[in-house]
Amino acid sequence: MDSVDRAILEALTHNARISNAALAKHVGLTPGPCLRRVQKLEADGVILGYTAQISPEAMGRSFEVGVSIELNQLDHNSVPEFEQTVEAFDEVRELYRLFGTPDYFARVAVADLTAYERFLTTRLLTIPGVTVTHSAFPMKVIKSPRAGVDTDAIDS
Repeated sequence: MDSVDRAILEALTHNARISNAALAKHVGLTPGPCLRRVQKLEADGVILGYTAQISPEAMGRSFEVGVSIELNQLDHNSVPEFEQTVEAFDEVRELYRLFGTPDYFARVAVADLTAYERFLTTRLLTIPGVTVTHSAFPMKVIKSPRAGVDTDAIDS
């Protein structure tokens, strides 16, 4: 991967809907070679897909909570059962299994505090094996996740 590929990735990270002509101009190529590079990045699995960034407010899910979750056991039956159950919850936007304690971290998005309390008590805490949860509510967003990667960190 060279500097032109990194420039293409950076541009697509900021605007995946950019036209091929505009992308080519931005990275200093003509449209044909630019399109071939994008197609190669897709074929090589570097570009995994294109998504839309949806406003949480528009979807009624502007209240986000970070939830640390501990299970009473982590065996070959309870782990996949827990993960499959939580993965099916629409409120759970991200779920990470962690080394150490806690066992999992989830990012939950709901309408408001009442909706979160309902999610916690009627869904998350009813899963067999969940013993401890800790909820953290963001005070303000300093930096939010966006699609893409730090292209400066990619080796040539």
